[in-house]
Amino acid sequence: MVEAGQVNERRRPTIDDVAKAAGVASSTVSRAFSRPGRVSFETSERIHRVAAELGYRTTTLARALPSERTSMIALAVSDVTNPFYNGIIRGAQTAASEAGYTILLADTQESGAAERTALERAAAMVEGIVLATTRMSDSAIRMTAKQRPVIVLNRAVSDVPCVITDNPRGVRRAVEHLTELGHDHITYLAGPETSWADGMRWRSLREAAMELELQVRRIGPFPPTVAGGARAAAVFATNPTSAVIAYNDLMAIGAIRALTSRGACVPRDVSVVGFDNIFAAELVTPPLTTVAAPLAAMGHTAVKNLLAIVRGARPRAPAPVTLPCQLVVRQSTAHRRRYRTSPAWATTSVPGSAASRSRSTDAGSR
Repeated sequence: MVEAGQVNERRRPTIDDVAKAAGVASSTVSRAFSRPGRVSFETSERIHRVAAELGYRTTTLARALPSERTSMIALAVSDVTNPFYNGIIRGAQTAASEAGYTILLADTQESGAAERTALERAAAMVEGIVLATTRMSDSAIRMTAKQRPVIVLNRAVSDVPCVITDNPRGVRRAVEHLTELGHDHITYLAGPETSWADGMRWRSLREAAMELELQVRRIGPFPPTVAGGARAAAVFATNPTSAVIAYNDLMAIGAIRALTSRGACVPRDVSVVGFDNIFAAELVTPPLTTVAAPLAAMGHTAVKNLLAIVRGARPRAPAPVTLPCQLVVRQSTAHRRRYRTSPAWATTSVPGSAASRSRSTDAGSR
């Protein structure tokens, strides 16, 4: 016998099980997932809570498949306030409009759990999904892709179509640029631990440093925001190097502002490089040298490939679509000074000295 509120563990819970446990009709459960606006807030919350407790949530996407075309696709972004997404959203919108589709935008606030919930609730209204810098696990992404056509941006996931930028080449150009300016010791300001791009950039930096015989270290992780860059700068200032590469432009801007407030001068005391080339990169003082990603092209390419799959094309797997990036040189990088004195760290040092090298190996990265 199965008591009220319980489900036999040998089978998957059904919509009837959720209805019985929540004390509502099966049709109400269906509406709570497929048409949440037609169910009261209190009832919807109770149904979702019960469904999660019973394990019904894992089949929500399959239950919510639309019965007809909606001409809508979902675009999930990690933080809608991050300027990184402006170009992606614009490119995606252009491609969708050209095909007669509408974009449903979901802000997941850097949370894999919030992202999955948002996609479950949007499932009945869209024909496909673009995941921009998703924070979900690979297994969760693959599960979503089994229920809906999915394109993943800025991350490589096996068995799922992906669009990425050439991170190794971008990092290599940044390192070569700093090397040409005489820098032989670089600090990487790391972004979120769950970011695939962060891992790729750090790995590419280590590989480039090994080939070019440079010293590198990693500090972080930090939030991919201006505030996160300021926090990174506070750590960096305790053991500075002559050059910094930040996970993204927002962190680079935050680091420049924080170092300047400490009395340091960018690029006289430290050269700073960012990633993405957001519009604010030209507005900060000094203007930021950065690795430019083709953001609009990423969004446009993702939507065009997604709609091709929606219309019956076979996904382009396993190799991701890789878009080129380029280094944009501005005034935040300059030749390394032989002697450096700065109130930011209140010392006079000779960059590249044996003492300096001994403090900046990979062992001090965390």
